[in-house]
Amino acid sequence: MIHVAFIGAGKMASAMVRGLLDRQVFAPGQIGCTSGNDDTGVKLAALSGIHYEPDVAQLLRPADIVVLACKPQQLAALDASVTTLTHGKLLLSILAGTPLVKLAGRFPGARNIVRSMPNTPGQIGAGITAFSPLTPLPPADQATVENILGSLGAVLELPETDIDAVTAVSGSGPAYLFEFTAAFREAAIATGLKPDVAEKLVRETVRGAAKLMELTGEDPEKLRDAVTSPGGTTEAALKVLKAANFRKTFTEAVAAAQRRSLELAKL
Repeated sequence: MIHVAFIGAGKMASAMVRGLLDRQVFAPGQIGCTSGNDDTGVKLAALSGIHYEPDVAQLLRPADIVVLACKPQQLAALDASVTTLTHGKLLLSILAGTPLVKLAGRFPGARNIVRSMPNTPGQIGAGITAFSPLTPLPPADQATVENILGSLGAVLELPETDIDAVTAVSGSGPAYLFEFTAAFREAAIATGLKPDVAEKLVRETVRGAAKLMELTGEDPEKLRDAVTSPGGTTEAALKVLKAANFRKTFTEAVAAAQRRSLELAKL
């Protein structure tokens, strides 16, 4: 019987399903999904063995946990019956920019509602997800939420007032690293390296530096200083970044993402 129902079957929902099955939190027969006017639900069911149900009422009726994994703009388009069908159920949302007050207004009968902010590395089980419940979770529901979100990687409970900052930091954060890597690759090519060589050097450098930071647990500044010799090449490069106000620019970029998250929550 369906225990967990996913409304939406895109990349993040698919990653959650894979993680739940890999970790044997639920069996395929305990998970169901539906999707909009596309074939994502059918494909997810075929690849994972979970149940695909085009009729949202049939999907939700036996479920105890509902995961809102559709696009935020699709929330208003959900059938009105969903409001009634979520009565008494635990509702877990991964909808960006959708505050708990809005979710509570849409699903007043849910036994509890949890807002979460995952990030794209969750697609490979290497993400981090922050979550905030509408009301304190009893132990069983706390474990359920942590198990479901843990299918994407690390999990962190925070007050909802922090979620917009989380969106700007870890939610949008992978894009910052990808943009840095792309800029680094362009810079490497500008030194005269062949594009394929530049690509290899940059990717392995980014990967290795992140791994070193993870395994040593050292502050990034300390690791930076270990590479930087007085009067050396690294110091010359860092002086250029400092003169260009790299950190100030980066802080402004993250602040812009946070402001936009706050704006979207008001729509």
